[in-house]
Amino acid sequence: MCTITLEYNPNNALARRKLAALLATGLFAKKEHIPYEPKSEEVEAHRELRNAFLSHSRKSMSKTIARYL
Repeated sequence: MCTITLEYNPNNALARRKLAALLATGLFAKKEHIPYEPKSEEVEAHRELRNAFLSHSRKSMSKTIARYL
């Protein structure tokens, strides 16, 4: 079993008909969307990675920026 996520414009009649046709085949079932909530460890790891990237970026670009100042 796998999950397929579809995004569509609910105001578009053709999109609604296509979705209804897919669901009518019985091969697909509609599931409620459960938003992903990252764990505190994941948030902290992302923050550390972002800070490391920004630090490296500042160091590598400082000579280039200083040249034009």
